[in-house]
Amino acid sequence: MVLLRVCRHFGHLRFASFLSMAAPQQSAPLSGSAPKRLRAMATDAAAVPNPPASSGCPAMKAEFAKHAEYLNTLNDKRERLVKASRDITMNSKKVIFQVHRDEVLSKAENDLAAVVNQYIAKLVKELQGTDFWKLRRAYTFGVQEYVEAATLCRFCKTGTLLSLAEINDSLLALSGQSVEPLQLNVLDYLLGVADLSGELMRLAIGRISDGEVEYAKTICAFVRDIYRELTLVVPLMDDNSEMKKKMEVMLQSVVKIENACFSVHVRGSEYIPLLESSADPGYSYFGAPDFDQ
Repeated sequence: MVLLRVCRHFGHLRFASFLSMAAPQQSAPLSGSAPKRLRAMATDAAAVPNPPASSGCPAMKAEFAKHAEYLNTLNDKRERLVKASRDITMNSKKVIFQVHRDEVLSKAENDLAAVVNQYIAKLVKELQGTDFWKLRRAYTFGVQEYVEAATLCRFCKTGTLLSLAEINDSLLALSGQSVEPLQLNVLDYLLGVADLSGELMRLAIGRISDGEVEYAKTICAFVRDIYRELTLVVPLMDDNSEMKKKMEVMLQSVVKIENACFSVHVRGSEYIPLLESSADPGYSYFGAPDFDQ
């Protein structure tokens, strides 16, 4: 019993000693010295005495203001070009529809001249003194549609392809002598020519329905020649992703025209009623399902 009491007493002493060591010790301030104050970082410029003057701030603000004004002007110009491109696209489509509906090309040619004088002239005015490639994405679709309409009118009139040099020569009169004239680039021209195949396919099918098989064969040979030449040019183009997609559609147009001409050649006049009875342009031009029924 005596030994147990000694052990308990010794344990209480060790526990008390442990508490005294774990408790934080506060040292009494020295006599005559002020207590320490916590430091705080000054974030207010007014709290810093005599802040250094930044002489470069006005110049930097002026430089950024100049860049902001340039970007705002460029964005406004881009919006106007997009509007002009839409007008060119809409009116060029009207010219294409006019070619399909009317046998007389004079009205379609007059409408095409109006597209140049009214809407492409606005495009030329907006692009004066600017980099044409910088803003190309804003007006390329309108230019492609115009190329498609212009080349379609030329083919229906002479059976030939309107060249890029001829188009650019016709646009020189829209530009003044003191500014760089707008010249269509090769990429937009080839993209427009690729779209031409779809309109020629519709024209060929319509001519076959009217009994003009020889004219449809002429269209077939023309579209086939364009496709063959483009297959040699497209691999050499730097930016040909969009052109590759249009080449696939162009191949489908070539196949449809060839199938229609072949079917008329094999079946003769009995194939034309089958062609007129189908409202779906993607039907089988061999006409086997309709004929078997």
